[in-house]
Parts: sequence; C-alpha cells; structure tokens
Amino acid sequence: MPIQAGVSPPPAPATITAEELAALIAERDALAGALRVATTERDLALERLKALQRQLFAAKSEARGTDQKDLFLNEAEALAPTDQTPQAETDEEESTTVAGHQRKKRGRKPLDPALPREIVRHELPEAERVCAHDGHALVEIGAEVSEQMDVIPEQVRVLQHHRIKYACPCCDQSLRVAPTPARIIPRGLLTEQAQAWVITGKYQFGMPLYRTAALLRRFGGDIVSNTLAAGVVRIGRAVQPIINLLRDHLLDSDLIYGDETTVQVLKEPGRKAQTKSYMWAQMNGTGPPVRLFAYAPGRGAVHAEKLYAGIRPGTTLMSDGYEVYNGIARAGGLTHLGCWVHARRPFIKAEESIPKAARSPDQLATRFVRLIAKLYRAESLARDWTPARRLRLRSRYSAAVVRDIERLLLTHLHAVAPSSLLGEALHYLHGQWPKLVRFLDNAAWPLDSNPVENAIRPFVVGRRSWLFADTVGGANASANLYSLIETAKANNIEPYRYLVALFKKLPLAQTVDDYEALLPWNIALGGQ
Repeated sequence: MPIQAGVSPPPAPATITAEELAALIAERDALAGALRVATTERDLALERLKALQRQLFAAKSEARGTDQKDLFLNEAEALAPTDQTPQAETDEEESTTVAGHQRKKRGRKPLDPALPREIVRHELPEAERVCAHDGHALVEIGAEVSEQMDVIPEQVRVLQHHRIKYACPCCDQSLRVAPTPARIIPRGLLTEQAQAWVITGKYQFGMPLYRTAALLRRFGGDIVSNTLAAGVVRIGRAVQPIINLLRDHLLDSDLIYGDETTVQVLKEPGRKAQTKSYMWAQMNGTGPPVRLFAYAPGRGAVHAEKLYAGIRPGTTLMSDGYEVYNGIARAGGLTHLGCWVHARRPFIKAEESIPKAARSPDQLATRFVRLIAKLYRAESLARDWTPARRLRLRSRYSAAVVRDIERLLLTHLHAVAPSSLLGEALHYLHGQWPKLVRFLDNAAWPLDSNPVENAIRPFVVGRRSWLFADTVGGANASANLYSLIETAKANNIEPYRYLVALFKKLPLAQTVDDYEALLPWNIALGGQ
C-alpha cells in the first residue's frame, strides 16, 4: 500500500517474550495480593475504630430483644412431649401470643407504713361549719386522708461526755473517775453513728469525703476532709479481724467467684501516681454470703496466690478467661468454670461492628448470640427448680444447644481472620471451651461470673466520684469497708445499722467467739 504524503506510518506491534509475560503476570498477582492485604488491614482498623467509638459513646447494655419466636420453650417441650403439650405453631400466618398476667394497680406506690406519721389537721373555719339548708352546726364525721413524704435534714449535735469524779468527803486518799467508754477510735472526734454515716456515704453512695465535709459545714459541723479521711483509714484497720473471719468463711465455701478491676493510688512507694493498681473481688456461692475486696499493686499471679491461699482442693472457681485464674485452679486442684457472659461479649462487639443495613439473623456473630441466649432462657426457666430437675434440663436441652455452638465454632474457627473482632471472639470461645461446658455436669454450678461483677459494680460507680486513693493505707481501708458494706447488703442488712452496731461492739471483743458474733449474719443489731 503506498504511503501518502504527510501521514505517519502505523506503529509496529510490540512484542514480548514468554519470560517477560510471566514476569508481568507475577507482578500483577503480587500487587493484587498486596492490595488485598492493605484492604483487609484497613477494614480491620476501621472495625476497631468503630468498636472503640462504641465503647466510649454508645450504650453499654448487651440486652437483646425477645422477638426470637420462642427460642426455648417449644424446643424444651419437644424433648419430653406429653398429652398436655400444645402443638408447635407454624409460620403459615402471623399471630401474636400474649402471656397471661395480672395487671398492676394504677397509681403511685403507697409510702412505707413503717415510717412515722405526723397528722396535720385541715379544718374549716368556725363561720363555715354551718348547714346551708337549715342552719344547724356541722359535726365532724371523718376525714379524707392523703400522704406526703417529708424529709428532716441532717442534724449535727455535740455529745459531751462527763466522766464523773468521786472523792471521799472525810479524807483526800480516795479519788475515782468513771472510766472512758471503749471506742473504735480512742479519743475519736466522731461518734460511731457519725463514722457509719461518713463511711456509708462514701462506700455505699459514692460521695467523696470533701463533699461530706461540705455537707457537714452546711449544718454547722466544721470538720475538714483530711480529718474524715484519717478516721476512715483507722477504722479500716480496726475491722481487720472481721475481714479475716470473712475470708475464712469464703475459703471454706464450695463455690467461689473471682474478678478484679483497676484503682489508682497516688502515693505508693516506688511507683508513679499514674500506675495502675488493682482491687480484687471475691464472693462465695454457698454458705452465708461473703463479699470481699482486697487491694494489690498488680494483677499478677503473685498477688492472686495470696488471696486464694488456703482454698480447699476440689472447690469450684468461677472466673473470666484471665490466665492467672487458670494457674490458681491448677495449683489448688480446683474445678474451674468458664463464664458464658465473657464468651458472648466479643460476639456482641462483632455484631455491633456490622453496619445496620447489613445486619441479619444469618450473620455468624448473631447466630452465636442467639444460641447462647437459649442457654440463658433455659436457666431462667429452671431458676426455682430442684437441682435434680435442673440437671435433667441441662443434660437434655442445654447439652444439645452446646453441641450446636461447638459445631458452629469448629466450622468457622479457621475461616475468619484471627485479628478481626469475630476472629477474636471465635478463638476466645475455643480457648475457654473446656471450662464453659462444665456447668452441664452439676446443677449447682453457674453459667457466668455475673454475681461477682454485680458485687464489684458499686466500687466501679464510686470510683467515678472519688477517682483515686491517696495512699496504700487508704486503699486497704477502702477494700475492708467495701467488703463490710457489700457483705451486709448480701445478707439483707442495712449497712448503716450494721456498721453502727459493729463499731460499738468491736472494741469490746476479746476472743474469736466475740469476733465471730460480730459477723453480719450473727450480730444483734438491736434498737439504734
């Protein structure tokens, strides 16, 4: 073909060798793999960022709706059908089941009848007590009664203790003075009732001591917060014999719960003020209720070993997945139970990381949450059952649910990125599995460590107000006083009344039996 003037010839086709083509394909595949890795890392980082944002700003509740179409009851009845068992409903048409219930009476809850009453009479003026029809004087026939709650503000008073002196009128050889009453703080400025009021204000209601001092000044009690703090620390040391006896009862229990949380101590020798310290919590599941707190500068095994020293072999220990508890269980020959709440929590976080538009019941995290919910619905139904009946339910129904969870776990354990929220949830569940399934063997064994988390919650709530402990002595005193208050509450005793009785009787105790009589379930409160 002739080439026209002014027109460039077409470029010659490029050619590459087979080796160059293979190198380009390999480079493309490497870049695609690097892109996939970068994309995955970006998605994981975004997932963690959203999880941290939810942890800081979103609601903390893990509750789920009840729109699960009878997850438990129909299945449980199917295990042992009877003539009275209703047929399972089908999904052919929509229906709504309303459980039978008694409607509560409308209106306000009446005031406690045990509260003292003061009658305020409202009468008509004399001029209006005349019948408008015949002019006769009206007579009283009754009254319409309504009630209001009235609060008398705190009253601060001073008790003057007069120790009477006696002398012989005939000579100067005999002089006697009435002895000083035994007090929990010798020469203390506050009475036992006042000390109990200060302590319950801080450790039961979370009011810092500087606010207590300000409240006292409002009513004329000019006492600085340092004086209050010194008294709290001295009382915290004085009640140590009671704490020792409570620990003996705790370690003698068949079931013990354990947990821990952080606390900041400003003036601890050899440590910075910002260093984390820990408040360890323990409670029993058998015998008289005991709730114990103990301060420790760390979270390691050396501190846990001191707290669990003396525990009986064969005791059941319920805890979260913290590795230190595994060492305690092995060393002490304990039966170690896993916590299903801690196993469920990572799945809830993984579920919440999914955009709302993409959530569905078929999501893997949601499926685990629903299966674990079945275990809890079964336990809720069997709460008041006899142990034998509850064990039958666990062996027949709960064991089947556990097998479903295990199959789902093994199917997806290695199919999800381990560093993702869902992957972490799967691996945590897998690591805790032998401890989690032990509850099936004994009807008395719990599913979770919620009771000890509930016991430690007042400390966590109070920590938001008072923020830190000033010294190690203050931290130890706080642990002792939290122990007394939470143990009193667990025994259905009003903490203020218990502390007043304890502070009055503790200085008189001499023997072990005397101290034993001061434990919350033994002490005689009397009128105060």
